[in-house]
Amino acid sequence: MGKKGSMPLGAASRIQAAADRSGTNQGFKSRAMSSAAKNSKK
Repeated sequence: MGKKGSMPLGAASRIQAAADRSGTNQGFKSRAMSSAAKNSKK
């Protein structure tokens, strides 16, 4: 696992898929994708 606070795109994709299936955590889904996008630029 990476440093604390970092999120790879694969993890964000899994979170997004799980949120879509359950219909919950929509806010967290967008934050996860945003975090992964920032981390991929570093």
